[in-house]
Amino acid sequence: MLTSFGENIYFADGPTVSFYGFPYPTRMAVVRLSTGKVWVWSPVALTEELVSAVEAVGPVGYIVSPNKLHHLALSEWRNRWPDARLYAPPGLALKQKDIHFHAELGDEPDQAWMNDIDQVVFRGSVAMEEVVFFHRASRTAIFGDLIERFPEATTTGWKGTLMRLDGLVGKHGSTAREWRLSFVFRERARAARRKVLGWKPERLLIAHGECAASGATEIIATALQWI
Repeated sequence: MLTSFGENIYFADGPTVSFYGFPYPTRMAVVRLSTGKVWVWSPVALTEELVSAVEAVGPVGYIVSPNKLHHLALSEWRNRWPDARLYAPPGLALKQKDIHFHAELGDEPDQAWMNDIDQVVFRGSVAMEEVVFFHRASRTAIFGDLIERFPEATTTGWKGTLMRLDGLVGKHGSTAREWRLSFVFRERARAARRKVLGWKPERLLIAHGECAASGATEIIATALQWI
């Protein structure tokens, strides 16, 4: 259920979910921190096999969501690991008032993972902001929805055509057009992009579409050149 993506970082693919009628595959990341605890990013639907795989990495200590759309499985993860701390991106705590979050994510990492993971918020959108992370040991940038790279072979028919027009297909996949337009204060997003590129990531792990095991800095610069 977990696939290694580098030193102390793993991913798991979850079920496909519907988003405004479009099929979206889901993916989560798991990091073993230097403390031994496990940091979980954008958790997917739980299965017993996934529970066993995650617990084999270490005790779950922290669960984070990158943006306010990635919340579907948070409650079941919180119920399975009630002692883990749950972190919300900007806007999610107001949207999901039935979920108790310990803190809201910002531009600086929590002390619990600051030695292993850096982060920044892409601000300036009137619709939704996203927190992007960087796992230092594996030099992996972790994106939620800001970069989507759906395989050519899986995007067929009229829905596939719309996804291509939206710039979400293939190795040059980017950000959904309607979300791009919502960034009316782009200088704040540009500052976040500069920070991400300053990390000089080698790998790119994303929730929707094809990840990249190399060349991440160039991929990110091209995907976010619209900012």
